[in-house]
Amino acid sequence: MNVPMKALSLSVVTAVALMGCGKEAPPPAPASQAAPAAPAATVVKIGHVGPLTGGIAHLGKDNENGARLAIDEVNATNPMIGDMKVKFELMAEDDQGDPKVGNTVAQKLVDAKVAGIVGHLNSGTTIPASAIYNQAGIPVISGSATNPTFTEQGFKVAFRVVARDDQQGPAIANYLLQNKPKTVAIVDDATAYGEGLANEVEKTMKAAGVKVLPREKGTDKTVDWKAVLTKVKGKSPDAVFYGGMDATGGPLLKQARELNMKAQFGFGDGACTDKMAELAGAAAEGLACSQAGIPVQAAGAKFLAAYKAAFNIEPILYSPFTYDAAKLLIAAMQKAGSADPAKYLPVLAESNYDGASGNIQFDAKGDRKDAEITIFTLKDGKVAPTAIIKGGKSLTLDEYAKAAAGPAK
Repeated sequence: MNVPMKALSLSVVTAVALMGCGKEAPPPAPASQAAPAAPAATVVKIGHVGPLTGGIAHLGKDNENGARLAIDEVNATNPMIGDMKVKFELMAEDDQGDPKVGNTVAQKLVDAKVAGIVGHLNSGTTIPASAIYNQAGIPVISGSATNPTFTEQGFKVAFRVVARDDQQGPAIANYLLQNKPKTVAIVDDATAYGEGLANEVEKTMKAAGVKVLPREKGTDKTVDWKAVLTKVKGKSPDAVFYGGMDATGGPLLKQARELNMKAQFGFGDGACTDKMAELAGAAAEGLACSQAGIPVQAAGAKFLAAYKAAFNIEPILYSPFTYDAAKLLIAAMQKAGSADPAKYLPVLAESNYDGASGNIQFDAKGDRKDAEITIFTLKDGKVAPTAIIKGGKSLTLDEYAKAAAGPAK
């Protein structure tokens, strides 16, 4: 093996130079250097609260699904707040529809330093919990609490993206009034939601000159209504309105028909679900009910497809609104450049957001401006919208869709 003299000379010179420095030759540099690790995303927590156990767990889970879908979609975009890479995390809590449990989980979320809250489902849990969020300065948006008291407390942190009971009550009452009842019975479940909605129905009925029988009550767990219904039947009402949820409204309607009551039955949004047909059977046919917002069928097509793909079921009731509530919180944080509630709250109050449930803006109290009300009837085991009331006008589903689309270009 022959080594060229020039190469040998260079090798010897290099070796001598290194020996003179008392150092070993450095190892060859790797062909490529590993890229520095990207900084981890900062976690921003958003709370959701609703009943995940008990008779209306299906509605609580539907609400949670809406918020979870929103957060998963945002996280898939590698979101930023200002110059900070973030990852949103949903903290889902079960309040069991119980105000005491609701307060406990509200404090748990405050202690966990969540940046915002979506919930609660029920007015009876939302109202007391809102005082805890207000004390901590954390914004809360409900996608389903309809009792006016929620936003009448003067809390700057409280918002809702559905209509109020003093809008919903007159709508379902006026629908029942179309059949010109002379006597109406009203029953409620003694919750802030059920009683509050029933009160609004009663006001409208009395203003129309209808005789309203003395109020009958149960609880949010009553399933045996026979004593109440027997008393009501003896007074021969032309219509009966029940303020409560489907878990109790279904048994009430079934037992009323078993007692051969012929009255027309009306319900609020808590009992405006297909679950009524499951619980009441054939007795549910023909019931009328209201929802404090657009029907699920009128929600954005992108939302409907994404919900079905994510959970392999159809949305039930208010998940488009909890979806929008979560996105509203995030949009306000991003626009403010901060997840600090004190900094993004003013931006949230000034929202002008196009979501799955339409355009959302808030009034000074935190209520949704120009909120819709939908009237449904149940036919062939399914509740179907018959009219959407917006701005005092009653529209069919097709008319509403055309109005929402705007003028043809």
